[in-house]
Amino acid sequence: MRLFKLLIFLAHWGVTRAEPGKFWHISDLHLDPDYKVSEDPLQVCPSAGSQPVPNAGPWGDYLCDSPWVLINSSIYAMKEIEPKPDFILWTGDDTPHVPNERLGEAAVLAIVDRLTRLIREVFPGTKVYAALGNHDFHPKNQLPAGGNSIYDQVAELWRPWLSNESIALFKEGAFYAEKLPGLSGAGRVVVLNTNLYYGNNEQTAGMADPARQFQWLEDVLTNASRAKEMVYIIGHVPPGFFEKTRNKAWFREGFNEEYLKVVRKHHHVIAGQFFGHHHTDSFRMFYDDTGAPISVMFLTPGVTPWKTTLPGVVNGANNPGIRVFEYDRATLSLQDMVTYFVNLSQANEKGIPLWELEYRLTEAYGVPDAGSRSMHAALGRIASDPGTLQRYYVYNSVSYDREACDPACSAEHVCAMREVAFDAYAACLRAPGAAPAPRLALLLAALLGLRALLAP
Repeated sequence: MRLFKLLIFLAHWGVTRAEPGKFWHISDLHLDPDYKVSEDPLQVCPSAGSQPVPNAGPWGDYLCDSPWVLINSSIYAMKEIEPKPDFILWTGDDTPHVPNERLGEAAVLAIVDRLTRLIREVFPGTKVYAALGNHDFHPKNQLPAGGNSIYDQVAELWRPWLSNESIALFKEGAFYAEKLPGLSGAGRVVVLNTNLYYGNNEQTAGMADPARQFQWLEDVLTNASRAKEMVYIIGHVPPGFFEKTRNKAWFREGFNEEYLKVVRKHHHVIAGQFFGHHHTDSFRMFYDDTGAPISVMFLTPGVTPWKTTLPGVVNGANNPGIRVFEYDRATLSLQDMVTYFVNLSQANEKGIPLWELEYRLTEAYGVPDAGSRSMHAALGRIASDPGTLQRYYVYNSVSYDREACDPACSAEHVCAMREVAFDAYAACLRAPGAAPAPRLALLLAALLGLRALLAP
């Protein structure tokens, strides 16, 4: 009997002590194949446009997209840091920020092919869930709601990662769903083509449901609920606002509202959401009608250090970043998020890129995990504590921009994280004391964060 009890104890101990699963998330590699160190500041990289690039270094420049050596370094850094991930999320944007006439369909496909081969070479046999970005098409942004040669050819490039059903779906709309591998087999990853709702996509303007993707998503999530599966949702362009400029809405307004409805309806099967596009590090909260946190979307930083030229953005560069998530394989609940980065200025000075830990989410925000309640608590601390806000702001640019985040900056970031719907975001900015928050609002945010931490 004692032996039996001991075996039961050891079995239980083994389950509770089991190592969490891990997966990588990378995005916005933006290879500039013509980057070169040149004495002529106007000849360094096409992605800088007409801007001169003085003192460019071998590992890249903040005015340019990624040289090949930087991207190669980032993928091999992933291999060194966590060599055996359960899978990899790759959320798109592979080509440089250059005019369409400098690219073309063949050039776009060649870059996607080159990066696909690199990832497959470094992580052979690892399942990769890949999404197209708005720059992974020619002309850029104009991804159609139907079949075309680029969808066809990318589907073939990614065939080793896709089922036959996913290949057929991808060729029609560049979205698909795949089961998770191995011990995580009780769930799946839903890969969306959110470029169909991008404000700059003229091909889908006026369409109610391009490629019927929302209807498909509704069906996938309903079936997941019936099968008692959990789901990760990934894509490139996220809903909501870019925090550093208020005059640019990424999703069209109707699709923002539609996506919010889908998440509210199916939040019980959505274990996490992962997007890129902004090149910066942030997150988005989703709440039900009572204001309770129900889901969180993580926006991963880009590998490219490119200083965005978006209107309203004053200092839009970032250090290159990559991140790994720790998760429970049985429930897909997110346990932690760890971001690594390379200080590009130091890399060029020392002649070698040092990929180092930037922060671990649970330690940075004092939360037990990376679930929606914990991230709600983290947002409460960011909104109420100037020190936590400044820490978040530095992380937002991957430790590039260390200027103080003033009250207007604070309101813009907090409202973007709190409100996905456009009207609610605008109302948040207009709210009395939004910048800075009054003492009562600060106390309320702190209490909400405490309540989230204490909730069962």
